[in-house]
Amino acid sequence: MANERVWPRLEPWSTGLRGRCPRCGEGKLFSSFLTIAERCDVCGLDYSFADPADGPAFFVMCFTCVPAILVAVWIQVAYEPPLWVHVVVSVPIMVLFCVPPLRPLKGWLVASQYYHKAGEGRIVTGDYEA
Repeated sequence: MANERVWPRLEPWSTGLRGRCPRCGEGKLFSSFLTIAERCDVCGLDYSFADPADGPAFFVMCFTCVPAILVAVWIQVAYEPPLWVHVVVSVPIMVLFCVPPLRPLKGWLVASQYYHKAGEGRIVTGDYEA
């Protein structure tokens, strides 16, 4: 126990947005674009605690997809362009605004779970834990 390393408390935004380990800040958090690795390749932190669920998709839908779709609707109402204009303009805009933020947001949520020691909720009443 005397050989246990003490890790500095790293901010979730600094490690998560860069896709780094929330404990050491050096190892990779992802094994592919959105797949979380099994463990940190530097400090060995087990990432099984990580469960961002649909959080990244929710934030992307609220803050980027909705405005991108509103722009596409505005273009349609204001200019009534042919369908190919939406294929050439609207679809790439939605892809460029919706896909790139997914990974940093997922990293931030996983790092926040580690930082705040988030876990499954439990009901504790007296000596009994449900």
